[in-house]
Amino acid sequence: MNTPFFDIPSSLCAASDAVMAGTKDAFARIDEITEYNQQKVLSAFIEFHVSETHFVPTTGYGYGDRGRDTLDELFAKVMGAEDALVRHSVVSGTHAITVALFGVLRPGDVLLAATGTPYDTLLGVIGVGAPSDGSLADYGIGYAEVPLKNDLPDLDGIREALRMDPRVKVVHIQRSRGYSLRPSLSVAQIGEIVSAVREVRPDAIVFVDNCYGEFVEKTEPTAVGADLMAGSLIKNAGGGIAENGGYICGRRDLVEQCSYRMTTPGLGREVGASLGHNRSLYMGLFHAPHVVGEALKTAVYAAALFSSFGYEVTPTADEVRADIIQAVKLGDAPSLIAFCQGMQQGAPVDSFVVPEPWDMPGYDDQVIMAAGAFTAGASIELSADAPLREPFAAYMQGGLNFHSGKLGVLLAARSMMEKGILKL
Repeated sequence: MNTPFFDIPSSLCAASDAVMAGTKDAFARIDEITEYNQQKVLSAFIEFHVSETHFVPTTGYGYGDRGRDTLDELFAKVMGAEDALVRHSVVSGTHAITVALFGVLRPGDVLLAATGTPYDTLLGVIGVGAPSDGSLADYGIGYAEVPLKNDLPDLDGIREALRMDPRVKVVHIQRSRGYSLRPSLSVAQIGEIVSAVREVRPDAIVFVDNCYGEFVEKTEPTAVGADLMAGSLIKNAGGGIAENGGYICGRRDLVEQCSYRMTTPGLGREVGASLGHNRSLYMGLFHAPHVVGEALKTAVYAAALFSSFGYEVTPTADEVRADIIQAVKLGDAPSLIAFCQGMQQGAPVDSFVVPEPWDMPGYDDQVIMAAGAFTAGASIELSADAPLREPFAAYMQGGLNFHSGKLGVLLAARSMMEKGILKL
C-alpha cells in the first residue's frame, strides 16, 4: 500500500497488503447486505413521500410535527416494526433502553436477562451492584439473569427461569458483546431465544438491546418475533450524521406505553418539538446502511491484520458478523493503551490528543477511549475503548469510511511498534 501522507513503516505496509488479499470474500458479503439494506431504506423514503416539508423545525410543545411523526413511521418500516419512537432528545442507547424498560415494567414485575450480565451502564438502571437512586429496583421491579453457557445463550436455562418465576414480564437480550469476548448475537440466534421464551411464556415481552447491530444483517430482531427493541442514533442507525438521539420500536401497544414514559402519560408522542433536528435524523438513517458497511469492512481488516500479528481476535476476519464491534485481545495494559493512543492519531478530530485511562461514570474499572469524532461519543465513527481489566481487549467500532478506518488501524499498530510492543 502507498501512504504518502503518513509515515507507516514499510514492514507494516507489507503486512497490510498481505492481509487485504484475503478480505475479498468478506467484503463481497458485506457489499451484498449493504446494497439490500440501502434499497430497503430508499424504498421506504419513497413510500412515505419524504420532502423538504419534513425538515421544518417546530418549537414549544411540538404539536403536529409532521417531520417527527413521519420519521417514526419511516423508521418502523425500515426496522420491520409496527411502530417506532425516534427522538433527538434521547441522550444515549442506555437512555433509550431505560425509557423502554420503565415504559413496560410495573412494580412487582421481574426483568430476566437472557444473555448473562448486561454491560456496565445498564446495571445502574436495573439496580444491580452499587445502589442507584431511581433504578428499577427502587420501583419494586425484580431482576434475574441466566448466565451464558459456553459463551452462548442457555436456552434450557431460560426456559427453566421462566417456569420458576411467573412474575417475569420482560426478557432482556443484549445483542452486542459489550465489554466481553462472547460472540455478539445474530438475528437467527435471537430468534432461537424468542422461540424458547414463547414455549413457556407466550405473554412475556422479549426486548432486544439492538445497539451496534442495526443494518449488519438484512433483517432486524423484530423479524424473528422480538416485541420491542431500542438503540442509539450515534451508533449505526444515525449513519454518522445524527448528532444525538435514540429510537424504540416494536409492537404498537408497547411503543405507546414507552411514549408515556418518554414524555408524560396522556400526551406521549404527541409532544416534543423537533427544533430543527429532523433533517440530520432523516439523512442519518438514509446513509446508515452504507456507513455500517464501511465500519464492517474496517472491522474485518483490523481482525485480519492483528490476527496476522499473532493476536487473538473476535470475530475473526472471515466470520459472519452480528454487529460492528471488533475485539482485539492485547494481553496487557501497556499494549491496550498503545493501541488506543495510536488509533486516536488517525482521528479527523482531536488527533493530537493522547488518551489516558480515567474513571468513567458508570464503570467500575478505569476506561481508556480513543474517540476523535465529529459527534462526541459517536461509536459509528472510528473509536476504540476498553476497561483496564483482563483480558485487556480493545473493543473497536466504526469507521465512517473504510479508507480512513484502515489508516486508524495501521496507526494503532504503528504506536505499538514505536513502544517496542509489536515487532515486525
